[in-house]
Amino acid sequence: MQVTETLNESLKREYKIVIPATEIDTRTTQRLEELKDQVRLPGFRPGKVPLSMMRQRYGKSVLGEVLEKAVQESITEVIDTNGLKPAMQPNVDLVGEVEDGKDLEFTMAVEVLPEIGELDFSSVALEREVAVVAAEKVDEALEDLRQRSKAHEPAEGKVAENGDMAKIDFLGKLDGEPFEGGAAEDYDLELGSGSFIPGFEDQLVGLKAGDAKTVEVSFPEDYPAEHLAGKPVLFEVTVKEIKQAIVPEIDDELAKKFGKETLDELKEAVRGDLQGEYDEVSKAKVKRKLLDALADAYSFDVPEGLVSAEFDGIWGQIQQAKEQGSLEEEDAGKSDEELTTEYRAIAERRVRLGLLLAEVGQRNEINVAQDDLNKALMREMRRYPGQEAAVINYYRNNPQAMDSLRAPVFEDKVCDFILELAKVTEKSVAVDALLADPDADEGEEMPAKKSSKKAASKKAEADAEAGDGKGEEKPKAKKTRAKKSDEASEEG
Repeated sequence: MQVTETLNESLKREYKIVIPATEIDTRTTQRLEELKDQVRLPGFRPGKVPLSMMRQRYGKSVLGEVLEKAVQESITEVIDTNGLKPAMQPNVDLVGEVEDGKDLEFTMAVEVLPEIGELDFSSVALEREVAVVAAEKVDEALEDLRQRSKAHEPAEGKVAENGDMAKIDFLGKLDGEPFEGGAAEDYDLELGSGSFIPGFEDQLVGLKAGDAKTVEVSFPEDYPAEHLAGKPVLFEVTVKEIKQAIVPEIDDELAKKFGKETLDELKEAVRGDLQGEYDEVSKAKVKRKLLDALADAYSFDVPEGLVSAEFDGIWGQIQQAKEQGSLEEEDAGKSDEELTTEYRAIAERRVRLGLLLAEVGQRNEINVAQDDLNKALMREMRRYPGQEAAVINYYRNNPQAMDSLRAPVFEDKVCDFILELAKVTEKSVAVDALLADPDADEGEEMPAKKSSKKAASKKAEADAEAGDGKGEEKPKAKKTRAKKSDEASEEG
């Protein structure tokens, strides 16, 4: 085999490889000899078929097999001999026609992983924002739990008010004609819940069982059913029963509904859940600062193939958002050329950070253990309260899905390792400041962390209802915006 390096530029390498025809012929003959014992031809005993006949009958198919194996072995040899670390599978192109008795010539183009050099994180200085749970936040969460625990009991002769449950029959009409989906009988509607068209529930306040009323409302302009969007309609409503809301006291009995023995235990559980929420936000924000610092501190060439693959994934999300009319407002007015430039830079950043973190993990033998994956699975389960069984079944039946948990776990472990070496100081901040989204308008909370008191109360409900989930599919997770994601590339 003859190997000639034809390109050595940045991370790109190209080689011209020639395998002599004599070597190909020798390999072909050896393979035909191996097959003789397996071939059964009339008039010949096993293993006695003449080589000339074997070549005549099976020469072309064997030649294809030999050439494929020869190319793969040559690629492996070139990579090993030159100490290459391919970033992706090499590209192979044949030179000329493949013919029996002719040298096999092909080119191999490959991008290699960059040499990152020395890594020193002791000079990285970061500030971690921390917040503690205030007593009023615990009280707010308890009040939310109290409201979620309310029951409704029949109240004869009661005048309906917000918070009550009204059992109603209704018939909706558009331009005097009933429309599909606009009618129901014995429907239980909690007044003030906002579950119906704006204005509908307000017009039932003050009615009693047996009352009838024509409710006039208009569907929202963005209503999914186009034939109803923005249209004024009439609903003929009959009230059949009013149930009064019974809201429990915040006491030990309420605590027992959520699996705790006393109110003090429930308060501590709520406080712990809220603190966990704050700590997660704090961790996410300092991780983001770390990734920004690493992106600024380390600059090296990255394989174009990896960048293109990462960009293609991002661009697919952009195109889908365009088709669905959900493109981010700041991107909606930009041309494809502007978007391409902006998001390709983001793809390059992701790849560079991914390679850097992979190198840190490899040098320091940071691995993802099964226990780490189990904890990640538990976090996934907590994201879908009441559907724990569905989540477990999803990952149990989809090994690739379980593998998808590995990359973010690895990234978190590497970032935690770097943070231990960096200079991290803590800064106490108000909860609102901690939860503020750095990419949103001033004062807007991070989308994933809005209304922490509700998150805490939902967690308490999940603790009380764990194991009740049903279904076969894991619920779809919220899709994060490609541009603002702090996750590094999985490549490398």
